[in-house]
Amino acid sequence: MEQEVKGFQVETCFGTTDCPNRAVEASGIPQKIEQILIKRDLKTFLKERVQGPLKMHHELRLSLSCCPNACSRPQIVDLGIIGAQKPKMTGEPCSRCRACVEACREGAIRLDDGEEKPTFHMEKCLYCGQCLKVCPTGTLQVDQEGFRLLVGGKLGRHPRLGKDLGEIFTEPDLLSVLNEYLDLYQTHNQNGERLGEILPRLNEKGLESPKGNPALQKEI
Repeated sequence: MEQEVKGFQVETCFGTTDCPNRAVEASGIPQKIEQILIKRDLKTFLKERVQGPLKMHHELRLSLSCCPNACSRPQIVDLGIIGAQKPKMTGEPCSRCRACVEACREGAIRLDDGEEKPTFHMEKCLYCGQCLKVCPTGTLQVDQEGFRLLVGGKLGRHPRLGKDLGEIFTEPDLLSVLNEYLDLYQTHNQNGERLGEILPRLNEKGLESPKGNPALQKEI
């Protein structure tokens, strides 16, 4: 098995090529992430940290999904990326066609009798962008477009869902934050741990992130 281990795995959904559900176009991002990981030579790193032969479960896992359908399961990997489009209301008149209400599977949009425009309930919104695709009048437009980041997910004996950092990152910011989490992973890794084991331990000790990024402070 050690011959097959390369130190990391990067998985993507079909949205990186073409998918009607995708919230963002992210065709070049998996390659950029792979280049970052290749430069870090994680297999050599893991050989130095793991006591015994390397196995597949030692590999760092990243996953990219271009919409909240999350076909590539970003919730259960060390670093999970989900494409996001946050809607906003504009000054354009609404035709009250209710297309946005019907498109929203989360019930995050309401258009009650007597209201001129829809009402957002953003605590329910998953930023899938489907309401934006069906609005015929331009009443709804994109406020933010980018990527959500989930950290510390894993399966195994003690499964853990990744924690959403609660922001929508542009591509440059996403790659920057990924690098900071990789720094943290390599600094604090003990015997080939997954990020989902490292983060709770650091949280218990009250340790801060190496670079003091506010996005990291939400988790640690």
